[in-house]
Order: sequence, then C-alpha cells, then structure tokens
Amino acid sequence: MQQSYNAPPFNPLPPVVLALTAALVVIELIFQAGARGFGGADAVGWRIAAFNDYAFIPDLFERSLATGQWAARDMVRLVSYVFVHQGFAHLAFVLVFLLAMGKYVGELFHPIAMLVIFFGSAIVGAVVYGLVLDDRMALIGGYPAVYGLIGAYSFVMWTGLGAMHQNRAKAFTLIGFLMVFQLTFGLLFGGGNYWVAELSGFGAGFLLSFLVSPGGWARVMDKLRQR
Repeated sequence: MQQSYNAPPFNPLPPVVLALTAALVVIELIFQAGARGFGGADAVGWRIAAFNDYAFIPDLFERSLATGQWAARDMVRLVSYVFVHQGFAHLAFVLVFLLAMGKYVGELFHPIAMLVIFFGSAIVGAVVYGLVLDDRMALIGGYPAVYGLIGAYSFVMWTGLGAMHQNRAKAFTLIGFLMVFQLTFGLLFGGGNYWVAELSGFGAGFLLSFLVSPGGWARVMDKLRQR
C-alpha cells in the first residue's frame, strides 16, 4: 500500500471554519493582552468595554421594539455578541463545537450557506432570548451560533436516517444530551437562561438547513408538491 508522505497529519479544516476560529481567538488574545497591561492603562478594561458596546442587551432590544427605532449600533449587537467571551475557558468550549461541527458541516455545505447558518442562528438565538425571557442579563459568547451548526449536523443525520428508513429521532441525540447536561449543570451550580438562546440557535440551524443545504430548496419544493 502506497502512502503519501506529503499528506497533512490532520484533516484540513474548511477555510470558513478557520476564518471564524481565527477571529474568535484573535479577539480573545487582545483581551488577554490588555488584562496583562499591554496597550496601556486603559487596556485592562477592554473586555468590559466590549461587553458594553457589543453584547446583546435585552433592555436595548425591548426599547427598540417599543419605539420602532432601530439604531445600527444596536442591530450589530445581534451578531457581535458572538465574538465576546468571558475568558479563555468560555471560548474553549465554543471552539470545540466550532471545529468539530464546522468541519462536518463545512465539508458538505457551501461556505456562504455555513455562514448563513452560523450568523442566522446567532440572530435567532438573541431575538428569542430577548422576546421570551424577562431577563436583564446580557447575552455574550458563540454558543447560539455553534448550536446552529449542531442543528445543521442534526439535519444531515436526520436526512440520512430518513433515506435509510431508520428512526429519525436518533438525529437529535446530541442536542438532547447537551441540553440535559446544561440544565443539570445549571441546577447544581447555578447559571443564567442562556440555554434559551442556544436551543433557539439549534432550531434555527436545523430549519435553515432545509433552505441552504445542497439541493435544500428544491427538496423542500418537492415535498410541498407531493402534498
């Protein structure tokens, strides 16, 4: 058996996954550098300033809904919160899902389709978080977006299981496990209601996949015609 000595030791990641990963890591490195005094005295507060400027804040969202005035700066918060984390530990778990699910989804979906799922899930997660909950806690972190990728992964599994005439409920095993783990962790150690945004992000990723997956729109139309 011939072996290529030029083959990379790891399977390469899709460029779109690398770009998102790099953006998240670089921003966190800037915050870490600022916390250690690099960049002057004001640099210590870079993370807090980013929270104030880029986190999704329910109060601002509700005010925009009530007045009908949507400032561009507040609209940006629907996606910018994804790039702000509490620290490396928070980011690390996001990166695990981004690299694992991103590689799987990115190899099957067009890069633009993957970005639609990533940012579309972030937007839906934030909107549902702002509408459903009477919660004043700001929303930060990439979980709603990467849960959208889990939704896309579940869509692929759901489609494959259907094609093999197997139980499609198995496609939701991963999200079920994650939700049980997260709710249990929250009950034991406390936590916010971020799971609402994350579960909403998952649902958005799953539903968006019907439209942006290869042949997705045509598949939806065929199903509608059959009815």
